[in-house]
Amino acid sequence: MNKIFILLTVLTIGGCLMKPKKEAKPLPDFDTLWDYSNPEQTEKKFRELLPLAKESSNMSYYAQLLTQIARTEGLQRKFEDAHKTLDTVKSLLTDKLIVARVRYLLERGRVYNSSKHPDKAKPLFLEAWEFARLNNEDYYAIDAIHMLQIVEPPDKQLEWANKAIEMAEKSKDKRAKKWLGSLYNNTGWTYHDLGQYDKALEMFEKALKWQEEKNNEKGIFIAKWCVARAYRSLERIDKALEIQRELEKEIIEKGLDTDGYVYEELGECLLLLKKDEEARKYFKIAYDMLSKDKWLQANQPERLKRLQELGD
Repeated sequence: MNKIFILLTVLTIGGCLMKPKKEAKPLPDFDTLWDYSNPEQTEKKFRELLPLAKESSNMSYYAQLLTQIARTEGLQRKFEDAHKTLDTVKSLLTDKLIVARVRYLLERGRVYNSSKHPDKAKPLFLEAWEFARLNNEDYYAIDAIHMLQIVEPPDKQLEWANKAIEMAEKSKDKRAKKWLGSLYNNTGWTYHDLGQYDKALEMFEKALKWQEEKNNEKGIFIAKWCVARAYRSLERIDKALEIQRELEKEIIEKGLDTDGYVYEELGECLLLLKKDEEARKYFKIAYDMLSKDKWLQANQPERLKRLQELGD
């Protein structure tokens, strides 16, 4: 799966807590503190809440908070620490802590998947899906399905994608419906991985429309990138380049952080149009930015090597 796939997903969804019992002191909704692009800072914010969580009588809140600390550790590639945190969560679980159990299964699975053990992750995601579904926790059931979609081979991903979209569209849970933008995007990448670029474009455009309806600025930006990427795969290079130029203009005019993926695509489009010198400039910028990305370092080193070579 492409990281953009993953990135959109985390940017547009976030987590949700089960309603806690009334406390003497209100417990903050820690899920609103998530910054998936900065897991180190998010971990610090979560740990600041641990004393309050320990003192509370809400064991579900405390256990769920720990699952998200484990997630921050996993995103920082501190896999051993993440598993230790999840071992603590496991020791706290009871039959009554339904959401905490589901989130434990999800995060244990995510740590295994991120550390390149999808064989260990898949059973956990399956268990999370079945347990959440049986307990009418649609939001987390869909989260589990979307993770199954990631770990399965492309030919099986569409089956899970259709289940997730159907569940989200039919669910009466407003939180569950928030998954739709990411599900359309994820399904687009599944079609893209299968070489079905027309269908990929259709899903990416559906995701873009969804993001525009929600007025999600960051989501719109990424969805446009995905649409342009599909155009490039369809060999509609001029259209792909036009969209990437618009995104570059937006970065400059709004003073946004340089997006290495946009500059990578600008380089790729220009290279296909035989504008090698202009392409080299963008490849260099892309390499300077993306070479700092730990996920790419671990999962796509050949991609970074290519950028470096084309930017020289």
